[in-house]
Amino acid sequence: MQTATTDYRKYLDPTVLAKISGLELRARLIVEGFFSGIHHSPQRGLSVEFADHRAYTQGDDLRHIDWKVYGKTDKYFIKEYEQETNLNLMLVVDCSESMSYRSGNEGMTKHEYATAVAAAVAYLTLQQQDSVGLTLFDEHLTHFMRPSNNAHHWKTLVHELAGKTGPAKTSIGRVLAELSERLNHRLLIILISDLFDVPEAILKGLKQLRYRRHEVIVWNLWDAAELTLPFSGPTMFDGLESTGRLLTDPRSLRARYVEEVERFQAQLRTGCGHMLIDYTVFSTAMALDVALSGYLATRAARLRQHSSRVLGGG
Repeated sequence: MQTATTDYRKYLDPTVLAKISGLELRARLIVEGFFSGIHHSPQRGLSVEFADHRAYTQGDDLRHIDWKVYGKTDKYFIKEYEQETNLNLMLVVDCSESMSYRSGNEGMTKHEYATAVAAAVAYLTLQQQDSVGLTLFDEHLTHFMRPSNNAHHWKTLVHELAGKTGPAKTSIGRVLAELSERLNHRLLIILISDLFDVPEAILKGLKQLRYRRHEVIVWNLWDAAELTLPFSGPTMFDGLESTGRLLTDPRSLRARYVEEVERFQAQLRTGCGHMLIDYTVFSTAMALDVALSGYLATRAARLRQHSSRVLGGG
């Protein structure tokens, strides 16, 4: 019987292999730190490894009160622990038309970058002998694979990722609601998308996943030109997802455009923060190792900050 240590690359056709060549070598440098941050089960109990504190509520076992924290804060906190277990990961990748965009200076479209990141994370997950699943979507779920660590799972997963974007629009809120109905067990979910949808609808969909107690990470992917609008002179913009064409002077719009992008991101970041969801902006101009290292550093800093607030009584 084959194990998850099989060399999955032998299943790749030359096109797919070329598409993600170099990802494994770059990602290998950060895999230990990356997975040490997300490898724990979303289930929290009172055994194995200390994870965090939470406020005491009536009915909690008094044996688990942290009396050292009480001595510093004069408040009751319960020690929580995480159970180390095999990771069950679901990669949720946007394949709508807007993901096909690539500005002139970038080497990959947003979709190519998203699938390369997803392929790298999936490969590393399987190398850890953990399970990974895949959901592809545009207006609806277009493909759904339940998590598995079977060696042959990699071949199917990568070939699905290597598909192209379609002409459909994005409907993330509806897709996340549909996904939450399909998932019977609690998972770690990584959503990789440009999130070109109404923020309120996106947050509503994420709320449904959190209500079912999934742990969620959101990677909001942009082309560098979408962040800064660097074009000069009269420019014809050909809108994706049936938004039409528009001739305009980007210089007159740049300041307002950047302000709107920042407002959009801030709304999602705040909403995700309220639900304890990691929200990170990725740019196709970022190398994979830089992007994932940056995510890990931000996540670690957040955890340290939270721990300091608890111990400091804030």
